Amino acid sequence: MPGENLSRDEARERAALLSVDGYDVFLDLRSAVGDGDGEPRTFRSVTTVRFRCNEPGASSFADLLAPRVTSVSLNGRDLDPGEVFDGSRIALEDLAAENELVVDAQCAYSRTGEGLHRFVDPEDGEVYLYTQYEPADARRVFANFEQPDLKAPYRFEVRAPEGWTVWGNGAGELVDGVWRFAETKPISTYITCVVAGPYHYVTDSYSRTFEDGTKVEIPLGAMCRKALAPYFDADDIFLVTKQGLDFFHEHFDYPYPFGKYDQAFVPEYNLGAMENPGMVTFREEYVFRGKVTQASYEARANVILHEMAHMWFGDLVTMEWWDDLWLKESFADFMGTFASVGATRFQDAWITFANRRKAWAYRADQLPSTHPITADIRDLQDAKLNFDGITYAKGASVLKQLVAYVGRDAFLEGARRYFKRHAYGNTRLGDLLSVLGETSGRDMSAWARSWLQTAGVNALTPQVLLDTTGGRIAELAVVQEAPESHPELRPHRIVVGLYRRTPEGTLERYARVETDVHEPRTVVAEAAGLQAPDLVLVNDDDLTYCKTRFDATSLETLRTDLGGLTDPLARALCWSALWNMTRDGLLPAREFIGLVLRFAGRESDIGVLQMLHAWANSALTYYAAPAWRETGGELLAEGALRELRSAVPGSEHQLAWARFFAAVASSEPDLKLLRDLLDGTTEVEGLEVDQELRWVFLEPLAAHGAADESVLAAELARDDTASGKRHQVRCLAARPQAAVKAQAWAQVVESDALSNALVEATIAGFAQPSQRELTAPYAQLYFAAIERVWRERSIQIGMDVVRGLFPALQDRPETLEATDAWLAAHEDAAPALRRLVLEARDDLARALRAQACDATAGR
Repeated sequence: MPGENLSRDEARERAALLSVDGYDVFLDLRSAVGDGDGEPRTFRSVTTVRFRCNEPGASSFADLLAPRVTSVSLNGRDLDPGEVFDGSRIALEDLAAENELVVDAQCAYSRTGEGLHRFVDPEDGEVYLYTQYEPADARRVFANFEQPDLKAPYRFEVRAPEGWTVWGNGAGELVDGVWRFAETKPISTYITCVVAGPYHYVTDSYSRTFEDGTKVEIPLGAMCRKALAPYFDADDIFLVTKQGLDFFHEHFDYPYPFGKYDQAFVPEYNLGAMENPGMVTFREEYVFRGKVTQASYEARANVILHEMAHMWFGDLVTMEWWDDLWLKESFADFMGTFASVGATRFQDAWITFANRRKAWAYRADQLPSTHPITADIRDLQDAKLNFDGITYAKGASVLKQLVAYVGRDAFLEGARRYFKRHAYGNTRLGDLLSVLGETSGRDMSAWARSWLQTAGVNALTPQVLLDTTGGRIAELAVVQEAPESHPELRPHRIVVGLYRRTPEGTLERYARVETDVHEPRTVVAEAAGLQAPDLVLVNDDDLTYCKTRFDATSLETLRTDLGGLTDPLARALCWSALWNMTRDGLLPAREFIGLVLRFAGRESDIGVLQMLHAWANSALTYYAAPAWRETGGELLAEGALRELRSAVPGSEHQLAWARFFAAVASSEPDLKLLRDLLDGTTEVEGLEVDQELRWVFLEPLAAHGAADESVLAAELARDDTASGKRHQVRCLAARPQAAVKAQAWAQVVESDALSNALVEATIAGFAQPSQRELTAPYAQLYFAAIERVWRERSIQIGMDVVRGLFPALQDRPETLEATDAWLAAHEDAAPALRRLVLEARDDLARALRAQACDATAGR
């Protein structure tokens, strides 16, 4: 019998055969506390499933991942668990027209963030539980039919340790020692949820009266670990929540359908958040222990609104299979920014989207694993890997283009019809396109073929021909290109912005032309006769999804006057274009770093500034010629320190520059300054070195041998918390000793003792750009280990190891050859594993090309 990796064909066969009437699930979680008996901890899970079969006498299966099944009963017949359960599936033979399956099992608590995760707070010893299922880990907690199109209502009962509170998708109450939850609406398995423990819990409420007199009352809750309660700004979380509910009610015209709205910030979370209806879960890093910039608050608001949009796009109406994952993730990603701008204080969220989210999409869309937004998802491993920059950020970018194409009103009216027509059901691509066709009056099939069913990113480049005087435009054209691997040219609705220098030294837009581009070369007729520009920005206002290029005059203007662009979105778009050129080996890394050093200090948008810091560091680490890295590092550290000292005291820009300075510090004077800031013997006016910033300063000290194990132990004693432990583990693995690297490798690759969060922290510390020689021996060990790791560990840990430990810092042709040799010798390896290795190989090859470009510039 096939194992854990459910295929699309199997799911379709089962959906054609079965329909589910409901689940009753009982969980006994009292084993979560106490010392245990030394064995892996398990909990009792009893599931009753009522379902119908339209071919009586047929066979099927239920899903369950559990160490042990105590009993199985089908329609009153006791089945032998040893015969019907193979570790991942329960065989169901001779089904009746109406069936009842009862499964009593011992399921395992998780330490990998998959299934029912158990966390012990090192600060106070308290135990916290939460579930995380997407795409298919509900079967780690209760027996079910684990696929999105077999929706059903659920009734949960949970027995928990005394003094705990338990939350689920619906409202719950404690009756005779058992938490009983209201039956849910029909939902998919992967969005059921249980959160249990002594969480700090804050309540509020939301109400709204609709035009027809209907009133909606929604109880609100927000929670975190007790140890984080002093930092928990629930008021701001509730503010954004209420603003989002107002926004979506106004635009969707469909009341929030799931009763209460709780939001739990939980430890050791693998994702940003998860849209469980009535019980959204978030990674607890969104509870800020120290001072952060507004970019962090904006990111949190965006995630809150993203998950809220899922209540409609994903929970109310769900894709039939993971092929159409974009039907929820692309829409939620778009709506997160759309609602941020429309309802909250974060009015510049589209700038962040253009600068940060699209960078993720552009990278993913140039990998060998790129895929259409509507992907070909063969099985659950494919589904797990497709929660990527294509499905999220490219999909959201394409939806922004769609709004420009059909109009905002038609787009929103299409969404409203979609919800009402398919409530509590499952859909495919055609279901959405049909309503958009109705509301826009446009044939959506051609648009869908170009944007949803093909892969790759186009590049748009302006061509400017001036008249004989040189003072006016004779012709302006936009050239569209596509890579050979994905040659699709698409219809783009764009704005061409024309900019000139002003006497005040700024760059201002003096003309805006909105046009459609769909040919290899499109003449923008409206630009003829306009004053000659110093800068042409072909995707101004960021309406479409493309890589923007520049003509020679525009590029020269940016080299000298990028900081003079007064429009923050235009500036962000230019930075994004320059970064893409750097990654593509068209702009030397040292030139990009020089532009950051010259102009980043004038960047007003804090999110853009922090992105520039990340890009500059990546340019130095991966794309700069090796011979220039030391010089580049010195220049970045010098520039960061200069900006740190000149920033407004106490400002978020000062904090951003302090963090960046720590990231690039390597010389003894720079490391001494970090030590002095930690000791308090030196101060930078206005800079508060709080606990989080202390750990930021300690990592480079550890990586350069200036903070040993005793220093890190003392810091952990000062911050003996879950967050402190993660920071300490990362810093310990960063130390520049061979024995340290060997221990870190063994802890991650040869053992499964660490939790997911500590695996992530160890990997982050292991790979240090300054330690290429020290970690070189692990390249060979990596290729020898990854197939075994993928086979033996959970898919989440497997992904973390394969991605995180790939020898990207061994940026030599020999590493590329070793990667190719592994791929050639492992053609039968799991497709998802090969995909991860192919992606890492592509990043390495890109880095080598960029380094060659940079080396040429240094001659």
